[in-house]
Amino acid sequence: MSNETNDPEISNNDSLRGVGDMEAARTWLRQRNIQDIECVVPDLAGVARGKMMPSEKFFSGSVMTMPASIFAQTISGSYPEDDERFQHNPIDGDLYFRPDYATLTSVPWETDPTAQLIHDAYTREGAPVETAPRNVLKRVLKLYTDKGWEPVVAPEIEFYLVKPNADPDYPLEPPTGRSGRPEVGRQSYSISALNEYDDLIDDIYDLSEQQGLEIDTLIHEEGAAQMEINLRHGNPLELADQVFLFKRTIREAALRHDMYATFMSKPMSSQPGSAMHIHQSVIDKETGNNIFAGENSEETPEFLSFIAGHQQYLPYVTCIMAPFVNSYRRFSRNSTSPVNVYWGYDNRTVGLRVPYSDAQARRLENRVPGSDANPYLAIAASLACGYLGIVKGLKPDAPQTTSCSHLLKALPRGLPEALALFENNPDIIEIFGEKFVATYRAIKHEEFETFMSVISPWEREYLLLNV
Repeated sequence: MSNETNDPEISNNDSLRGVGDMEAARTWLRQRNIQDIECVVPDLAGVARGKMMPSEKFFSGSVMTMPASIFAQTISGSYPEDDERFQHNPIDGDLYFRPDYATLTSVPWETDPTAQLIHDAYTREGAPVETAPRNVLKRVLKLYTDKGWEPVVAPEIEFYLVKPNADPDYPLEPPTGRSGRPEVGRQSYSISALNEYDDLIDDIYDLSEQQGLEIDTLIHEEGAAQMEINLRHGNPLELADQVFLFKRTIREAALRHDMYATFMSKPMSSQPGSAMHIHQSVIDKETGNNIFAGENSEETPEFLSFIAGHQQYLPYVTCIMAPFVNSYRRFSRNSTSPVNVYWGYDNRTVGLRVPYSDAQARRLENRVPGSDANPYLAIAASLACGYLGIVKGLKPDAPQTTSCSHLLKALPRGLPEALALFENNPDIIEIFGEKFVATYRAIKHEEFETFMSVISPWEREYLLLNV
């Protein structure tokens, strides 16, 4: 295994998460009597792929390989057909995977002591694989590095707790809390509604703490048994890793309590959708100052251009922010979900919100992504929009001061429309690369065709005897 890491300074063997190199990892595992390692790779849907292996084999020197098709797989497990732009590897040859030792941590829900370690994908020649989500985010972050900037993000992830449901033909239902009754009505920020799931929440905190994952706050959201976890601001790649690990953690914690945790964008028709809001600011690496604030705390041209970049380009990356057919059910008028790319100060009815803050904390909250989005790709796409706005010197429209939840603007309303925008924008293709755009488009078209083969209850209800 290669001893590459994002942060060679990390070497504290007492750390709950992350070491500096292979030898530090060997010591870290030995101190904890860990015999097994999950070698994990996030795929395009954010699903954890990889291999489990004994630690002795991990350190034996062999390079971990997996077929290239893991980055061309749909959420249902099939593969798109080749076309003039998407050319799948005909022999499905191996890719090579190197561990990022900064991500080493435990798997606290396993019975036997087990560690997990996120890997990056490379070709046989050593080039980063263009379609690997972590590499996509690194590609965007390099654009900022080349300008002397360092983006900072803070994701907020919403999810639902639901009763176990083994039959997909039946609708999901809220689970039963400690009172013995399922939740009804809207319970935004309710402490008593949160207390219904105290044991589960304690497990989420405990499992997160054992992995070195930092929760800023956990609140009850608007929907029945809908929660939101806010993460502390930091490096985009590290925060994407944390979201990826948090999703695994929350699902495992819920299963301990005979519940499912779902990050579907719209799991229940009568309840609000679930989002992954992304707060973003940009630091000048030389001065350490937020480039969104001037010497007198005024808004800078870069800040306004960052907003304008989102207004201009969010429609072209909506298929990343809303990656599945279900995602577009969340974009409904007169709901708490955004249906536009307007912006405003502390206005939650627009897609782009500027929270009130001091100058150094000035930031833009992108409210468009759903909780079903791949965190690496969603953060990359959002930062790409802002970057394009700055380098092109774009100007935003006027901030909105009234409710805009009924105003549709620019965002596509379905996956095929979103893909058409994505695959035909030259600026987006240049940033993400032709290979990634072609592969992502092909996967999502295949998923849409699979969806179209399923007859919905709505069709049976209204068409069966009426047409």
